[in-house]
Amino acid sequence: MDRIANLTSLLGSCTVFADIGCDHGYLTEFMLKNHLCERAYITDISAKSLHKAEILLKQYIDAGICVPIVTDGLENVPRCDFVLIAGMGGEEIVKILGKSDLPETFLLQPMRNAEGLRRHLVGRGARILLDYTFSDGKKYYDVIKGTAVGGDSYTETELRFGRDNLNGESPYPFLFQAKEELEKTKERLALARQANARDALLRREAQLKEAISEAQRHL
Repeated sequence: MDRIANLTSLLGSCTVFADIGCDHGYLTEFMLKNHLCERAYITDISAKSLHKAEILLKQYIDAGICVPIVTDGLENVPRCDFVLIAGMGGEEIVKILGKSDLPETFLLQPMRNAEGLRRHLVGRGARILLDYTFSDGKKYYDVIKGTAVGGDSYTETELRFGRDNLNGESPYPFLFQAKEELEKTKERLALARQANARDALLRREAQLKEAISEAQRHL
């Protein structure tokens, strides 16, 4: 399943939807075309980038049910009950979320540093409903879906690698990814000469082995 198809499978009905950093607008089109929301906001920090989505969603914009906003993250975006942020780094998503209350429901797809994003969400009392790795056959992606309230308890290993990757819910893409990283870590370790570099690689090797063992235990 490709990236867009996987994300659309995780979208759900709501009243007001926001796609932050919406790229081409395909996911908002899916929401509107399938009557999953009454109103949608599409945003980008760049007017030029946002224009791509405006072209795709012109009929909905003309009908007044899709509103484009040139803005940084969630700034100037009215309160929405479902917020999507996909295709950004985890640090950037944390920066966006840190400037406002957490959305009632959120779907996040960080391109890197999912660990930092998990720590932010758990630290703010969010409840994480889904947290796993998927692949489009070329790349691996992390996806996190949750709600603003409810609280959650994560182990250190779950924070690093994603809870559903370890509990048997979605182990296979993660296992392929983790085993690939483990082999690369071993190769780098064999070449490392500086003590600090070796210590960091040894820690990562141990973390990966622990995560792989936990995921395999639930197969």
